[in-house]
Amino acid sequence: MPRHAVALAGVSELMSGFDGFIVDQWGVLHQGSRPYPGAIDCLERMRDAGKHVVVLSNSAQREAANVRLLEQMGFPARLFERMVVAGEEARAAIMAKSTPFHAKLGARCYAFTRAGERSVFEGIGLAFVTTIGEADFLVALGIDTPYRPLSDYDGELHAARARGLPMICANPDITRFHHGALVAATGALARRYAELGGEVFHHGKPWPAIYASCLVALGDCAPGRVIAVGDSIEHDIVGAARVGLTSAFIAGGIHAPELGAACGKQIEPATWREFENRAIATPDYWLPAFIW
Repeated sequence: MPRHAVALAGVSELMSGFDGFIVDQWGVLHQGSRPYPGAIDCLERMRDAGKHVVVLSNSAQREAANVRLLEQMGFPARLFERMVVAGEEARAAIMAKSTPFHAKLGARCYAFTRAGERSVFEGIGLAFVTTIGEADFLVALGIDTPYRPLSDYDGELHAARARGLPMICANPDITRFHHGALVAATGALARRYAELGGEVFHHGKPWPAIYASCLVALGDCAPGRVIAVGDSIEHDIVGAARVGLTSAFIAGGIHAPELGAACGKQIEPATWREFENRAIATPDYWLPAFIW
């Protein structure tokens, strides 16, 4: 028998079963510029209940920058133990040469960015070069979609593949919202490079290493008492499944257009069943929004 997600009205129904919560930010806590209704209140109530929260993000920004963003939107940093961020994990791995992949990279870096933002890799001894021919390796921090379509990057990717350059992807998100519409994101560029035969190392969801960092940040919470909460099947739900964590899916996030689900609104049972049947992974629970 196929497994089906259990529908819940709110996060309060998870309190008795879990002590630690790994919570995505975009699509769960906020939509980029303001909190979703009820999200701050939900975190406050979880804190009052003695629960431990780590915010997990595929952002290619520094951890401190992401914490500032949350605080500017009204989320006090006291509501979570830590923010674990893909970009910060990538920076630390390069500095420590933490794997054989990172140890071989060299110092000359060709960066794919959005609007030139590359601060996460500054100050660690890298030389940013302007041509593929000068580079020892590639980093994917962002892409300028929709202003520059994904196909427009093929020339650089083919040139890099011809030289056998490795790539670090510091934000594996495949899509992102831009003015209310989904566009290709950095992970799509890394996927394209891998399709060409390029070697890619991903930092972030759904790869297991970042969940290990979350579990460390949660302290004494037993893995069986930890749940991952997110709005992306491909990243949050698949990532949790890969490391054996329970998961809860928020329907009002990145999949809202195909579910016809505004934040906090219930979904027709038939619509949910169709979505669940075609999804590449099944969450343990699903909720309309991150609300108490």
